[in-house]
Amino acid sequence: MMEMKRTRRYKQVIFTKFFFVAILFFCAFTATSQTSSLTVISNQKGAPSTLNFSQLKSIFMGEQQRWRSGTKITIALMKTNTPAGKNTSETIYGMSADELNKFWLALVFQGKTSAPNFFNSASELENFVAQNPGAIGIVDQVAANDDIKTVQVEGKKL
Repeated sequence: MMEMKRTRRYKQVIFTKFFFVAILFFCAFTATSQTSSLTVISNQKGAPSTLNFSQLKSIFMGEQQRWRSGTKITIALMKTNTPAGKNTSETIYGMSADELNKFWLALVFQGKTSAPNFFNSASELENFVAQNPGAIGIVDQVAANDDIKTVQVEGKKL
């Protein structure tokens, strides 16, 4: 009788552990699947085909304002209230959406740089980048457009 109670208790403990591990696995999988990858795009004239992450961050922080050719860098970002904008804020800037807005407001107010162009949709951002030499932007999806190129960061997408 005592042996049966021990066996039943052992099975309950094993089931409970399995259940919690399954929940943790599911939560981790769900969290990672919601984070979409980002793609850096640029106008055909301006950005190189490959950048390392520190170069990319320097550009998007407003520190580097011209390409090697002398063309002015124009930054295009998704609005921070969009999923892609929030992802960009966290991945590139290491900031929340509100912190990113304050960051750019401070830079512009201090006269250090001009504000980036913010867009509601990836297609609007892509069209802007395609029409403006020196423009660079970040989207979470890329449509086929011969006037833009994908910029590899560290040899891959973000």
